[in-house]
Amino acid sequence: MKRIQLIDIAHGRSGDKGNKANIGIIAKAPEYFPLLVKHVTADRVKAHFTEFCHGAVERFELPNLMALNFLLHETLDGGGTVSLRTDAQGKTLCAALLRMYIPLTI
Repeated sequence: MKRIQLIDIAHGRSGDKGNKANIGIIAKAPEYFPLLVKHVTADRVKAHFTEFCHGAVERFELPNLMALNFLLHETLDGGGTVSLRTDAQGKTLCAALLRMYIPLTI
């Protein structure tokens, strides 16, 4: 089965507020959105960030934008102003998620 990285079919944006990270994944073309819906689940995102995400992951579908939005709870070690991590903000997390592999099937 052929696999691709999300970066091949999607763009991403991310940010943070406190100890939560927000990641948006936007399909580059309408035909890619069903792949995102099927294969980029909250459970897969949680597993992808297993070392960082210690809380729940919520997924929100935005079909009119061909996008998925993920809210990762308890992910930033308290947040940018209190964490001792080198990078305790969510702005780089979309780059990490775009490297996730998914099957190329609908």
